[in-house]
Amino acid sequence: MDMLLMAIPFIGIFYFLMIRPEQKRKKKAAEMLQSLQIGDEITCRDGLVGKIVRITDEHITFETGEDRVRIKICRWAVAAKGKSTEEVPPQQDQPKP
Repeated sequence: MDMLLMAIPFIGIFYFLMIRPEQKRKKKAAEMLQSLQIGDEITCRDGLVGKIVRITDEHITFETGEDRVRIKICRWAVAAKGKSTEEVPPQQDQPKP
């Protein structure tokens, strides 16, 4: 009986620290994918950025850059709406000693 009483708080802590935040993240990602519209700028999981030109249930077609290259991807491959702000600064060459 004592083990059961000790396990209940651990289950609660596990839920609030692990399960609940993951459910919120998934819900937010699903809402973002459903809210995509033609003309929105997106960033894919692999870093491609472009403007949506066509949307179907399973796929999204978007244009990249001024050369208007069209790329068709699965809807789940969209990482963010808009340009990603997690840019990595370019590395500068270090002089060798």
